[in-house]
Amino acid sequence: MVRHQTLQTLLAAGADAAAAIGAPDRAPLSHGGLRTLAARTVEQLNGVGIGRGDRVAIVLPNGPEMASAFIAIAAGATTAPLNPAYKAEEFDFYLGDLGARALVVAQGWDTPARAVAVARGVPIIELVTGEIAGDFTLRPDAALVGSAALPGWAEADDVALVLHTSGTTSRPKIVPLRQRNICASAAHIGASLALTPDDVCLNIMPLFHIHGLIAAVLSSLAAGASVVCTPGFNAFRHFTWFAQVRPTWITAVPTMHQTILGLAERNRDTIAAGRLRLLRSSSASLPPQVMTALEESFGVPVIEAYGMTEAAHQMACNPLPPRARHPGSVGIAAGPDIAIMRADGSLCATDELGEVVIAGPNVTDGYENNAKANAEAFTNGWFRTGDQGYLDADGYLRLTGRLKELINRGGEKVSPLEVDTVLMDHPAVAQVVTFAMPHQSLGEEVAAAVVLRPGESVTEPALREFAATRIAAFKVPRKIVFLDEIPKGATGKLQRIGLAEKLGLG
Repeated sequence: MVRHQTLQTLLAAGADAAAAIGAPDRAPLSHGGLRTLAARTVEQLNGVGIGRGDRVAIVLPNGPEMASAFIAIAAGATTAPLNPAYKAEEFDFYLGDLGARALVVAQGWDTPARAVAVARGVPIIELVTGEIAGDFTLRPDAALVGSAALPGWAEADDVALVLHTSGTTSRPKIVPLRQRNICASAAHIGASLALTPDDVCLNIMPLFHIHGLIAAVLSSLAAGASVVCTPGFNAFRHFTWFAQVRPTWITAVPTMHQTILGLAERNRDTIAAGRLRLLRSSSASLPPQVMTALEESFGVPVIEAYGMTEAAHQMACNPLPPRARHPGSVGIAAGPDIAIMRADGSLCATDELGEVVIAGPNVTDGYENNAKANAEAFTNGWFRTGDQGYLDADGYLRLTGRLKELINRGGEKVSPLEVDTVLMDHPAVAQVVTFAMPHQSLGEEVAAAVVLRPGESVTEPALREFAATRIAAFKVPRKIVFLDEIPKGATGKLQRIGLAEKLGLG
């Protein structure tokens, strides 16, 4: 496995004429073209005073230009991709918290980020889309002048990417990821999936998120392969893109896979005519039932992986056949070292439950300007993920949930993932998210939101009775809410924390 330290060397992996970044219905940008674009972008930014370590916020719609802008700008500065759906107040917080030197937006695009940047005195750089997918030119604001203090290509220890944690209960923390962190993660993902220059990834993930940026885009480029970037996840256009692009692999969050699965039967011919060799699932737990159904529908292995922002995405991954894939497990260490830690900082034995901890080249050195968070996050050189789980005798990691999402019912700890898996076994159930609901005497009670399969029905008492035959009485949800759709976060992940309040159960 080639271990690149910077984007400059990583970008050298692909053959000059081979496709690098594409889009449905558009000619792709080649690896040679991407190298030229990155060199031109670094030089242009240097010429207006932006260089290594300077932060450039990026607010662009999902698509090939978002992917190439991230790569080209990160090659010589620090990128800060932001969710284009943010409201003005959110842009104000993030632009201020980041200390952005400039904001990149699409030419003529009316985003509230523009007005916020003007009010804050942050210069705007317009991105003008070229004819070839991923190609662009930059038009900097006249206020940007001068020479960069640190010009040229970024070095291994320079911060390439800053992202905020998506915490729901406290102020988001800034996660700086260095060139060496993101390049290591790209290599780990490529090795896990055995990517070659012949591979084509169809990206449906948002490109302001670590999953899309590193798992789909950067791992493809590091392997000399290509990534085709859609405007975002769209279930009804998915199989049209699938037929056009003929991808060899797709990576997505479980909710997206479940939606695609619901349309797979009527697209059997399209699937059969394709060249897919794997589906990858990450960023949340994939129900074992969905993994089995996906493999039956697509005829390829589903590779469940485990990632988080602080690890530049990937930490563990189920191996490719012929090695075993275990439904309900996120696989073996696939990048950083993984251990299980007790509350006192000592490491657990095999099959012993504790907190998942990691250490390795793709792990952040620490949160920015947050000594308290770093003191809590790092113990004896290990980063504490906040996830609970155990390693089995074969080294497979099994997660039981986020520590802060575990339900404390009168002192009894309940894993929402365990309850999810049980309820998913009911033939009428399509989707489940189990969560904590406030209780006057117990502190917390178990509740679940359920989406039923089309045309199916089941009552709340019947579903509770079904669960009671499979799990202890204290784990059975006392309240089950039936919904047409479960609320999701910006990246498609199900949100357990705050769901009781959102559904009026708080």
